[in-house]
Amino acid sequence: MTLQALPILLRGQPLAGGRLPAVCAPLVARTRDALVQEAAAVAALRPDLLEWRADFFSALADTAEVLAAAHAVRQAAGGIPVLFTRRSQREGGQPIALDEPGVLALYEAVAASGTVDAMDFEMGNEAAHVAQVRALTRRHGLALVLSFHDFQRTPADAELDARFAQAQRLEADVAKVAVMPQSMDDVHRLLGATLRASTALPIPVVSMAMGGLGAVTRLAGGAFGSALTFAVGSAPSAPGQIPIADVRGTLAVLQRATSG
Repeated sequence: MTLQALPILLRGQPLAGGRLPAVCAPLVARTRDALVQEAAAVAALRPDLLEWRADFFSALADTAEVLAAAHAVRQAAGGIPVLFTRRSQREGGQPIALDEPGVLALYEAVAASGTVDAMDFEMGNEAAHVAQVRALTRRHGLALVLSFHDFQRTPADAELDARFAQAQRLEADVAKVAVMPQSMDDVHRLLGATLRASTALPIPVVSMAMGGLGAVTRLAGGAFGSALTFAVGSAPSAPGQIPIADVRGTLAVLQRATSG
């Protein structure tokens, strides 16, 4: 919805045909059977992207079970691309029974399985680990989202700018920043940082302010350069997510209003 924003590329093709922002819905079920049911139900709502939040998956330490679940999700998705994410507990994720070397080994196995199209990894992880994930996603032709989440506050403008730039410097394909606003001024600052990053960086950027105060960013973030918004299909993965139908409806109104 902005001239400056870049679409996310998955396997060489623009997500959602280049429409901005694309809509992503999370999958948060804890078992394979429940995950397949969730994926099918959410896919029926036709988001542009499914994010499997694998840190919710109870068998995450069992690589064979994760791969079986990944194949099942791929089939249930009906052609909708899949983003694989282990969100760390440090940045708002669930506790898991894997250490970081185990997480890296799992990322390699999932990437090699051909079941996902992109992976999310936090830019605040150890530099060597970020480089390892960067290498494996390139090796398997996957897009890499390097992300930063602050569930307590909205950092100062300079830090917001630095986080977007850090992702680009670390060779991300997509830079993602999510924050928790304490005031509408925080929301305004996050949108301003998004606009600056979307015009300055050579990669797509994604941003959102979480919670009720930040809901407007999930609806209007695309107008400020965010290439992706997260919406609820079955269950939310973060506070403030809005149902897919409501997001689609609002985006359609904004698109009509700004296309003249």
